[in-house]
Amino acid sequence: MTAPPLAGFTVGVTAARRAEELGALLARRGASVLHAPALRILPLPDDAQLAAATRDLVESPPDVAIATTGIGFRGWLEAAEGWGLGERLVAALRDATVLCRGPKARGAVRAAGLVDAWSPASESSAEVLEHLLAAGVSGRRIAVQLHGDPLAELVAALRAAGAEVVEVPVYRWMPPADLAPLDRLTDAVLAGSVDAVTFTSAPAATSLLARAAERGVRDELVAALRGPVCAVCVGPVTAAPLSELDVPTVQPARSRLGAMVRELEAQAPRLARSFPVAGHVLEVRGHAALVDGSLRAVPPAGMALLRALAHRPGRVVARAELLRALPGGGDDEHAVETAMARLRSALGEPALVRTVVKRGYRLALDDLDGDGG
Repeated sequence: MTAPPLAGFTVGVTAARRAEELGALLARRGASVLHAPALRILPLPDDAQLAAATRDLVESPPDVAIATTGIGFRGWLEAAEGWGLGERLVAALRDATVLCRGPKARGAVRAAGLVDAWSPASESSAEVLEHLLAAGVSGRRIAVQLHGDPLAELVAALRAAGAEVVEVPVYRWMPPADLAPLDRLTDAVLAGSVDAVTFTSAPAATSLLARAAERGVRDELVAALRGPVCAVCVGPVTAAPLSELDVPTVQPARSRLGAMVRELEAQAPRLARSFPVAGHVLEVRGHAALVDGSLRAVPPAGMALLRALAHRPGRVVARAELLRALPGGGDDEHAVETAMARLRSALGEPALVRTVVKRGYRLALDDLDGDGG
């Protein structure tokens, strides 16, 4: 049976919202999912600043309104409804030019019975700003629905261009209440047991990096994301905090969860190593192996040995070196023999790994002469 495209890989999910949906998409393709929300969303339905901004816009409607997120825009209308201002807010926005940062915001705007005028192809606030500045904003009253971050650059640029800006803080991003899952994800990345980490918002990436800095492992985390671990972002805005640190990212052409997972699926071959071994094709993935396309579940100790052998394909790896590669280490080389026996059993093809008498073990690459039994 052909293995699912992400079978044998472990993928970290940092999303706070829609994490179950993303996890299900990954699991359906065979991935092992490690969920560690990097954020929590604090809605502000009773926040005095939100109430004041809403009343201000009801009394003096905006010329332009910018909806940045679907959940934020819906939350704003729900809060206004609770204050008895729902209908008046919708009426105030009906006469405004409504710009939507992306399709989710556009869906929320239309669900409210409003008409959206324009959305950027990139789904970025920067393109919204360029669009407004090109049209001219001097003397115009602009409502900006915030989405966790204050959007300081956008607001400052609009004001510098002569606009009157009313900020609408619907919710805030905060660190997760329980930091343990985030710490476990970071530790797993540093230990080499995570193959990819997914990000669906820029604040999630920022939060992960900030927590790593608090623990004194930020540089190590950045190094891992630059190297063996694949950073997968839903779009360029999400990738920005990582790009600033020269972390390469994988992004889909369209900023959608499904597209992001499919892009990771397309990248999967480069996350694995494939070898012609003893007449078979051996593919070494994060926590499993494929033999001729068939998935083989390998115990952690066996995977540690297999990764060490694959790091030096065809070359003899000494027992002492393999012992150091085992989880927990130790000083009894018998542990290597035990783990090796279990590895061979899990692979189902004992000849894939050859014993080199009095020296160690090696992968039996097809283009090398055998030198052990």
